[in-house]
Amino acid sequence: MEYEASLDRALDAVPDIQSGGDRLSVPDPQAQADGAFTRFNNLDAVADALARETDHLHRFVQRALATSGKLEEGVGRYNGNFDERDFEAAVEDYTEEYVRCSECGLPDTRLVQEDRTMMLRCDACGAFRPVKKGGGSSNTRQQRDEVKPGETYTVEVTDTGRKGDGVAHRGDYTIFVPGASEGDVVEVYIENTSGNLAFSRIA
Repeated sequence: MEYEASLDRALDAVPDIQSGGDRLSVPDPQAQADGAFTRFNNLDAVADALARETDHLHRFVQRALATSGKLEEGVGRYNGNFDERDFEAAVEDYTEEYVRCSECGLPDTRLVQEDRTMMLRCDACGAFRPVKKGGGSSNTRQQRDEVKPGETYTVEVTDTGRKGDGVAHRGDYTIFVPGASEGDVVEVYIENTSGNLAFSRIA
């Protein structure tokens, strides 16, 4: 009886281990169009759910989407047209690389710097592994900013060409927009492309 009582006390002292899932409850990304940009309105909440720094997740999303962006009061703002699925794919890639343990699959991990290497350490099983410096999955960024003749895009004119045409950028493409001025956000119809140059008219 004394043995059984001791066993009961020992079992009571063991912390509960939840089962049947990865214990992650991450809110769905909220995307909002903002001219030539797209806002990730709840980036801060997603980072909190993953127990990671918002800026770290923001920089990963930029690389994953192959675009530029800004972090403003917990909201990510990215150059280009994206939707919830784009942000969701980036968050999933981030979770696999920087949150989920590759051994036990649980999210009970920490990012720690050891010597000059960033490591992901799991508090659940004790496993650890180095994480990638770059980040951003090729699956996420594939074809995202491709410019095709006959398609219409919303762009921000950021420069002026030699002939006075407005100049915008989308991914690796430079888009010439006759009749537009620097600072304009316009919808353009792509008439033709040559390499990474695109020639358009205001739609």
